[in-house]
Amino acid sequence: MNEEAQLQAIESLRQGTADEAATAVGRLLAVTEAAYERRAQLEQALQSRVAIEQAKGVLAERYGFGFDEAFEQIRRAARSNRMKLHDLVRKIRPGEPTPEELSSLVGDERQARADV
Repeated sequence: MNEEAQLQAIESLRQGTADEAATAVGRLLAVTEAAYERRAQLEQALQSRVAIEQAKGVLAERYGFGFDEAFEQIRRAARSNRMKLHDLVRKIRPGEPTPEELSSLVGDERQARADV
């Protein structure tokens, strides 16, 4: 529901019958619930993005990758191990060993580069 619909619902409370007011309150509650759900989705997306950026930073520092390459390594490792990206990202922490799902892939790729 957009802002105009919200204003119409509020105006219905002022001018309408009890049934119209009840309907308007129901609409306002629906709008409020939808807004809270959207906010929660955006908050979750932001937290996920922050975790990905931190993991990219850890790999960039640890292996000398650029940020794009670090993300590509994380994405490839998640796909290779059939796991969700955010599940792998949560395992990448500063001061802790690189997760096996990622270290084996990075090691193989570094060896392939050295052989060229």
